[in-house]
Amino acid sequence: MISVFDVAAYILQKRQTISTWKLQKLLYYCQAWSLVWDEKPLFGEEIQAWINGPVCPAIYHKFQGQYQIDHIDCGDSRMLDENQKDSIDIVLSSYGDKSPQWLSDLTHKEMPWQKAREGLLPNVRGNSVISLESMAEYYESLTE
Repeated sequence: MISVFDVAAYILQKRQTISTWKLQKLLYYCQAWSLVWDEKPLFGEEIQAWINGPVCPAIYHKFQGQYQIDHIDCGDSRMLDENQKDSIDIVLSSYGDKSPQWLSDLTHKEMPWQKAREGLLPNVRGNSVISLESMAEYYESLTE
């Protein structure tokens, strides 16, 4: 299985420079839609429901303190097959022109993030994992 860093490398290859906040949301949607379209996870790293939306801790820790990034030295976009690239390209064409705040607001309205944050006040930190099952179930329901 490819890593979240491989996917991030591909996104950066397509987008050149991106805020780390926006990258987090795009990675989330890439994972979510891969579960629907390909019926399997795109990458193995977990995504957690943080205050500002879904966050992949592995990406967060790698780029902590950086507002924008334009390259990634620990991922390889060549690891992705054409089907994976096609899925990511569709996500980028659908969500890529949206602001990080817009993407964050959208995730707050959706069941997977809400379910993982259950019992937490809006301003309370949390690190509950957004399950692949809840992502697949919710985004699959949007296609019906």
